[in-house]
Amino acid sequence: MQKLALFRLHFIVFLWGFTAILGKLITANAPILVFYRMLFASIFLYVFLRFFKKESIKVSKKLFFQLAGVGFFMALHWYCFFYSIKVSNVSIALSCLSLSTLFASVLEPLVYKRKIDISEVIMGVVIVSCILLIFKTEFQYKEGIFFGILCAVFGTIFSVCNGKLFGKTSSGNIIFYEIFTGWFILMLFYVATGQIVEMNEINYRDLALIGLLASVFTAYPMFESIKLMKYISPFTLILTVNLEPVYGIILAFFIFEESENMSPVFYIASLVMILAILANAVIKNRKQKKLNKHQSI
Repeated sequence: MQKLALFRLHFIVFLWGFTAILGKLITANAPILVFYRMLFASIFLYVFLRFFKKESIKVSKKLFFQLAGVGFFMALHWYCFFYSIKVSNVSIALSCLSLSTLFASVLEPLVYKRKIDISEVIMGVVIVSCILLIFKTEFQYKEGIFFGILCAVFGTIFSVCNGKLFGKTSSGNIIFYEIFTGWFILMLFYVATGQIVEMNEINYRDLALIGLLASVFTAYPMFESIKLMKYISPFTLILTVNLEPVYGIILAFFIFEESENMSPVFYIASLVMILAILANAVIKNRKQKKLNKHQSI
């Protein structure tokens, strides 16, 4: 069962890595892509929860607005991610996503009122150095790097806030309301700015790809990751999820070839960032084991 669970985990991380590939294959711009992704994903989730799992989707008014706040940051996170891909490429967007670990090392202690870990600070210095190196060598992608960094910021806020809401309702409800309210906020913004008309400027091919993105590559992996928590430790989950940029960058290199062919410095810096993140996860796990052992004595 453990081996099967690990295989399923790597499969959903592979799917997450492929979302960037689909983002590049879809010709619609980032606002349209995110609008329809969130709309379709919320519909798929609603149907699954109500008609397959037969769960109640009722939540308190207070929790609804909390989930809406997180949904807002989720929408910003996805918008910046796909915009980064559109103005640069998949490799740039995914390498910048690695900064999420750095931002989490600063934000988590503030939210959960714990001391800052020195190993996280060291890891942060390494990651920032690598991003600066990428920025210097791939300056032509400066706009993509900027939005990639924003994507990491909003993704971190979304993840940390999600941790505070875990357990207040079912995981399915949390995911559904965050995606639905994120879409609803986007719709209100597009209506207010007159951009809602542009949402009709999409072809059937893009709609089909976004439907695939919203179901197979969004709703399914989210539910699957929740189910896997029964068999896999949080450490293993976090460690494996950090491989998402690796899968995505490798896939992009072979699928798009020239447009994803980066300088050697980019690949070296990206590798160092990923190794730093993995090393930090291993160090944290060992510290936690020592703490648990000490408390049990």
